[in-house]
Amino acid sequence: MSKFQFKQFSIEQDRCAMKIGTDGVLLGAWAPIENHPFSILDIGAGTGVIALMLAQRTNAEQIDALEIDEEAYEQSVDNFENSPWSDRLFCFHAGLDEFIEEPEDEYDLIVSNPPFYTDDFKSATEQRDLARFADAMPFEDLIEAADLLLSENGIFAAIIPFKEEENFLALAKEYELYPLKITRVKGTPTTETKRSLLALSRNIKVDFLIDELIIETARHIYTPEYTSLTKDFYLKM
Repeated sequence: MSKFQFKQFSIEQDRCAMKIGTDGVLLGAWAPIENHPFSILDIGAGTGVIALMLAQRTNAEQIDALEIDEEAYEQSVDNFENSPWSDRLFCFHAGLDEFIEEPEDEYDLIVSNPPFYTDDFKSATEQRDLARFADAMPFEDLIEAADLLLSENGIFAAIIPFKEEENFLALAKEYELYPLKITRVKGTPTTETKRSLLALSRNIKVDFLIDELIIETARHIYTPEYTSLTKDFYLKM
Protein backbone atom coordinates (compact mmCIF):
# COMPACT_ATOMS: atom_id res chain seq x y z
CA MET A 1 0.00 0.00 0.00
CA SER A 2 1.94 2.99 -1.21
CA LYS A 3 -0.95 5.46 -1.02
CA PHE A 4 -1.57 7.34 2.21
CA GLN A 5 -4.98 8.96 2.44
CA PHE A 6 -5.47 12.12 4.48
CA LYS A 7 -8.79 13.92 4.92
CA GLN A 8 -8.26 16.47 2.14
CA PHE A 9 -5.46 14.97 0.05
CA SER A 10 -3.61 11.73 -0.62
CA ILE A 11 0.09 10.92 -0.89
CA GLU A 12 1.77 8.41 -3.17
CA GLN A 13 5.06 7.34 -1.58
CA ASP A 14 6.29 4.26 -3.44
CA ARG A 15 9.26 6.16 -4.93
CA CYS A 16 10.39 7.90 -1.74
CA ALA A 17 13.02 6.48 0.58
CA MET A 18 11.40 8.16 3.58
CA LYS A 19 7.73 7.24 3.90
CA ILE A 20 5.05 9.24 5.71
CA GLY A 21 5.98 9.28 9.38
CA THR A 22 4.91 10.94 12.58
CA ASP A 23 7.71 13.52 12.41
CA GLY A 24 6.58 15.09 9.16
CA VAL A 25 2.92 15.10 10.15
CA LEU A 26 3.77 16.64 13.53
CA LEU A 27 5.73 19.45 11.90
CA GLY A 28 3.07 20.08 9.25
CA ALA A 29 0.37 20.34 11.91
CA TRP A 30 2.44 22.21 14.52
CA ALA A 31 4.40 24.83 12.53
CA PRO A 32 3.21 28.26 13.72
CA ILE A 33 1.23 30.25 11.15
CA GLU A 34 0.16 33.21 13.27
CA ASN A 35 2.20 35.52 11.03
CA HIS A 36 -0.21 34.60 8.17
CA PRO A 37 2.53 33.52 5.75
CA PHE A 38 2.21 34.61 2.14
CA SER A 39 5.18 32.46 1.10
CA ILE A 40 6.33 29.11 2.51
CA LEU A 41 9.39 26.96 1.81
CA ASP A 42 9.75 23.27 2.73
CA ILE A 43 13.41 22.22 2.69
CA GLY A 44 13.78 18.50 1.92
CA ALA A 45 10.24 17.84 0.72
CA GLY A 46 10.28 14.04 0.47
CA THR A 47 6.70 13.06 -0.39
CA GLY A 48 5.60 16.70 -0.11
CA VAL A 49 3.38 15.98 2.89
CA ILE A 50 4.46 18.99 5.00
CA ALA A 51 3.95 21.46 2.13
CA LEU A 52 0.53 19.91 1.44
CA MET A 53 -0.49 20.18 5.11
CA LEU A 54 0.54 23.84 5.11
CA ALA A 55 -1.43 24.41 1.90
CA GLN A 56 -4.45 23.05 3.77
CA ARG A 57 -3.78 25.15 6.90
CA THR A 58 -2.95 28.50 5.29
CA ASN A 59 -3.88 30.86 2.50
CA ALA A 60 -0.23 31.18 1.47
CA GLU A 61 -0.11 31.94 -2.24
CA GLN A 62 3.42 30.65 -2.80
CA ILE A 63 4.39 27.28 -1.33
CA ASP A 64 7.75 26.09 -2.59
CA ALA A 65 9.47 22.82 -1.77
CA LEU A 66 13.03 21.71 -2.33
CA GLU A 67 14.09 18.10 -2.92
CA ILE A 68 17.49 16.81 -4.05
CA ASP A 69 16.57 13.16 -4.67
CA GLU A 70 15.16 12.73 -8.18
CA GLU A 71 12.63 10.00 -7.35
CA ALA A 72 11.31 11.88 -4.33
CA TYR A 73 11.21 15.13 -6.32
CA GLU A 74 9.11 13.54 -9.08
CA GLN A 75 6.80 11.98 -6.52
CA SER A 76 6.25 15.24 -4.65
CA VAL A 77 5.49 16.99 -7.97
CA ASP A 78 2.82 14.34 -8.68
CA ASN A 79 1.40 14.65 -5.17
CA PHE A 80 1.22 18.45 -5.54
CA GLU A 81 -0.48 18.20 -8.94
CA ASN A 82 -3.06 15.75 -7.63
CA SER A 83 -3.97 17.93 -4.64
CA PRO A 84 -6.66 20.62 -4.35
CA TRP A 85 -3.93 23.28 -4.08
CA SER A 86 -1.82 22.47 -7.16
CA ASP A 87 -1.82 26.12 -8.28
CA ARG A 88 -0.02 27.19 -5.07
CA LEU A 89 2.56 24.40 -4.80
CA PHE A 90 5.88 24.15 -6.62
CA CYS A 91 8.81 21.78 -6.14
CA PHE A 92 12.41 22.55 -7.10
CA HIS A 93 14.78 19.70 -7.94
CA ALA A 94 17.95 21.05 -6.34
CA GLY A 95 20.24 20.85 -3.36
CA LEU A 96 20.14 23.52 -0.70
CA ASP A 97 23.52 24.92 -1.75
CA GLU A 98 22.30 25.42 -5.34
CA PHE A 99 19.01 26.92 -4.20
CA ILE A 100 20.60 29.61 -2.05
CA GLU A 101 23.21 30.66 -4.62
CA GLU A 102 20.81 33.12 -6.21
CA PRO A 103 17.92 33.54 -3.79
CA GLU A 104 15.07 35.33 -5.51
CA ASP A 105 12.49 35.14 -2.77
CA GLU A 106 12.12 35.57 0.94
CA TYR A 107 9.79 33.29 2.85
CA ASP A 108 7.47 34.02 5.76
CA LEU A 109 7.61 30.41 6.91
CA ILE A 110 10.42 27.92 6.32
CA VAL A 111 9.94 24.33 7.49
CA SER A 112 12.23 21.32 7.50
CA ASN A 113 12.14 17.75 8.71
CA PRO A 114 15.86 17.30 8.07
CA PRO A 115 17.77 14.02 7.78
CA PHE A 116 19.42 13.41 11.12
CA TYR A 117 20.91 9.97 11.61
CA THR A 118 24.41 11.13 12.47
CA ASP A 119 25.56 7.72 13.75
CA ASP A 120 28.05 5.70 11.70
CA PHE A 121 25.37 3.18 10.79
CA LYS A 122 24.48 3.19 7.09
CA SER A 123 21.59 1.28 5.55
CA ALA A 124 21.76 -0.88 2.44
CA THR A 125 20.41 1.75 0.06
CA GLU A 126 22.08 5.00 -0.82
CA GLN A 127 18.73 6.69 -1.42
CA ARG A 128 17.50 5.94 2.09
CA ASP A 129 20.83 7.06 3.55
CA LEU A 130 20.55 10.37 1.72
CA ALA A 131 17.12 10.88 3.20
CA ARG A 132 18.15 9.90 6.72
CA PHE A 133 21.68 11.10 7.32
CA ALA A 134 22.72 14.53 8.47
CA ASP A 135 25.74 14.54 6.18
CA ALA A 136 23.26 15.10 3.33
CA MET A 137 22.18 18.37 4.96
CA PRO A 138 24.11 19.45 8.06
CA PHE A 139 22.15 21.53 10.58
CA GLU A 140 24.49 24.47 10.08
CA ASP A 141 23.74 24.56 6.33
CA LEU A 142 20.03 24.42 7.08
CA ILE A 143 20.18 27.25 9.63
CA GLU A 144 22.37 29.38 7.37
CA ALA A 145 19.85 28.92 4.54
CA ALA A 146 16.96 29.82 6.84
CA ASP A 147 18.75 33.00 7.87
CA LEU A 148 19.34 33.89 4.23
CA LEU A 149 15.82 33.14 3.01
CA LEU A 150 13.64 34.19 5.96
CA SER A 151 11.64 37.40 5.71
CA GLU A 152 11.97 39.97 8.48
CA ASN A 153 9.02 38.63 10.48
CA GLY A 154 9.38 35.08 9.20
CA ILE A 155 9.31 31.87 11.24
CA PHE A 156 11.65 28.89 10.79
CA ALA A 157 10.25 25.60 12.11
CA ALA A 158 11.99 22.22 12.26
CA ILE A 159 11.71 18.85 13.96
CA ILE A 160 14.97 17.33 15.23
CA PRO A 161 16.10 14.69 17.75
CA PHE A 162 15.75 16.04 21.29
CA LYS A 163 19.40 15.23 21.97
CA GLU A 164 20.37 17.73 19.24
CA GLU A 165 18.19 20.56 20.58
CA GLU A 166 20.86 22.42 22.56
CA ASN A 167 23.36 22.24 19.68
CA PHE A 168 20.74 23.37 17.12
CA LEU A 169 19.68 26.37 19.22
CA ALA A 170 23.32 27.38 19.79
CA LEU A 171 23.95 27.29 16.03
CA ALA A 172 20.75 29.25 15.37
CA LYS A 173 21.80 31.92 17.85
CA GLU A 174 25.00 32.48 15.85
CA TYR A 175 22.75 33.43 12.92
CA GLU A 176 20.57 35.59 15.21
CA LEU A 177 17.62 33.23 15.08
CA TYR A 178 15.94 32.80 18.45
CA PRO A 179 13.33 30.43 19.94
CA LEU A 180 9.71 31.43 19.56
CA LYS A 181 8.25 28.13 20.73
CA ILE A 182 9.59 24.67 21.64
CA THR A 183 7.53 21.50 21.96
CA ARG A 184 9.27 18.35 23.20
CA VAL A 185 7.70 15.12 22.00
CA LYS A 186 7.38 11.81 23.83
CA GLY A 187 5.85 8.62 22.43
CA THR A 188 4.18 7.70 25.74
CA PRO A 189 4.16 9.22 29.26
CA THR A 190 6.91 6.83 30.41
CA THR A 191 9.29 6.94 27.43
CA GLU A 192 12.10 9.43 27.09
CA THR A 193 11.75 12.63 25.09
CA LYS A 194 12.45 11.75 21.48
CA ARG A 195 11.96 14.86 19.35
CA SER A 196 12.01 18.64 19.60
CA LEU A 197 9.72 20.82 17.52
CA LEU A 198 11.42 24.21 17.26
CA ALA A 199 10.08 27.50 15.93
CA LEU A 200 12.63 30.30 15.56
CA SER A 201 12.46 33.93 14.49
CA ARG A 202 14.69 36.98 14.22
CA ASN A 203 13.14 38.52 17.33
CA ILE A 204 14.44 37.68 20.79
CA LYS A 205 11.55 36.46 22.96
CA VAL A 206 12.43 36.31 26.63
CA ASP A 207 9.37 34.31 27.72
CA PHE A 208 8.97 31.92 24.79
CA LEU A 209 6.73 28.90 25.25
CA ILE A 210 8.20 25.48 26.08
CA ASP A 211 5.73 22.62 26.36
CA GLU A 212 5.50 18.86 25.99
CA LEU A 213 3.44 16.68 23.67
CA ILE A 214 2.76 13.02 24.42
CA ILE A 215 1.51 11.05 21.43
CA GLU A 216 -0.26 8.07 23.01
CA THR A 217 -1.07 6.68 26.44
CA ALA A 218 -1.16 3.09 25.12
CA ARG A 219 -0.87 1.50 21.68
CA HIS A 220 -3.20 3.48 19.35
CA ILE A 221 -4.78 5.30 22.30
CA TYR A 222 -3.89 8.85 21.36
CA THR A 223 -3.77 11.73 23.81
CA PRO A 224 -6.30 14.58 23.44
CA GLU A 225 -3.42 16.96 22.62
CA TYR A 226 -2.11 14.79 19.77
CA THR A 227 -5.65 14.16 18.48
CA SER A 228 -6.40 17.89 18.54
CA LEU A 229 -3.18 18.65 16.64
CA THR A 230 -3.70 16.07 13.88
CA LYS A 231 -7.48 15.65 13.60
CA ASP A 232 -7.79 17.89 10.52
CA PHE A 233 -5.48 15.51 8.65
CA TYR A 234 -5.70 11.89 9.76
CA LEU A 235 -8.81 10.06 8.54
CA LYS A 236 -9.39 8.23 11.80
CA MET A 237 -8.82 11.08 14.26
